[in-house]
Amino acid sequence: MKKIGFLSFGHWMDHPDSQVRSAADTLLQSIDLAQAAEDVGADGAYFRVHHYAQQLGSPTALLAAVAARTSRIELGTGVVDMRYPDPFGFAEDMASVDLISEGRLQLGLSRGTPEQVIDGWKYFGISPEPGETEADMARRKTLKFLEGIEGHHFAEPNPRPMFPNPPGLLRLEPYAPGLRERIWWGAGSDATARWTAEHGMNLMSSTLKDDETGEPFHVQQRKQIDAYRAAWAEYDHGFQPRVSVSRSIFALTTDIDRLYFAGGAQRNDQFGSVGPGNQSVFGRTYADEPEALVEQLRGDEAIAAADTLLLTVPTQLGVDYNAHLIENIVKYVAPELGWR
Repeated sequence: MKKIGFLSFGHWMDHPDSQVRSAADTLLQSIDLAQAAEDVGADGAYFRVHHYAQQLGSPTALLAAVAARTSRIELGTGVVDMRYPDPFGFAEDMASVDLISEGRLQLGLSRGTPEQVIDGWKYFGISPEPGETEADMARRKTLKFLEGIEGHHFAEPNPRPMFPNPPGLLRLEPYAPGLRERIWWGAGSDATARWTAEHGMNLMSSTLKDDETGEPFHVQQRKQIDAYRAAWAEYDHGFQPRVSVSRSIFALTTDIDRLYFAGGAQRNDQFGSVGPGNQSVFGRTYADEPEALVEQLRGDEAIAAADTLLLTVPTQLGVDYNAHLIENIVKYVAPELGWR
């Protein structure tokens, strides 16, 4: 069995060919798509957070709305850029979402990627500490966030509070039991995967990672998963970790599917850079008739190694069409590969 969810960036554009033309459209349709995905048998609704972009921003309100609308499906992020949130405020928000969802939140975090503006975090009133890089800041804030959701009592109570306090030190409220085991880290390298294991987070690996060996993307990603699990075994975190990978996968079952995706998909990995520094490898797109698609996916070592698969969706094609794409995978592909 493998959990199957969708990952939406929430792209919107005021253009006649787009079904998603405003921020309101993308938010409301994200809620509708989560409900539709649950209805067709998917297991998760995940959203990518980007600031300063015509996409999805801070996720709290959206996740809470999805939690209230759905009853079974997991809901999460893939990922939140941890350069931006206040750790303890974010901890309170996510605990609230998890309680509303009755324990269905799967929260993906990361150090952030190249963004739309230069040093966007500074406009949020945030800055790294002296000698600290942006990546260091994101990791420091993440560890503080993890402290906040663990339920530790640490705060000295006011001797003259507005409301009566329980005895002893106080903690952040609300507290969501079990949330700490449902935090993920988006890792782009083998070293970061090992850091993720060290700090007791589940591994989230996308369609992009550092090119560390020159091998095909799925092989490098499988080796990243192996490195993560080997590192996890060195610690006693008290639970079994999960691993997710993201893919662009389209099972072509209608003429419209073939019009959109047949022949146009990037059938091979791409090697390049998303900014100064490391060379990266971008995973291929899969688009084919279901039988052929099944055979192609059998050879993807990273999908085989992961327990969760996130399908990237072309948001601007609208809720109904994206629900159809998700259902195609759940109905025609997953059973043939033993995922259902």
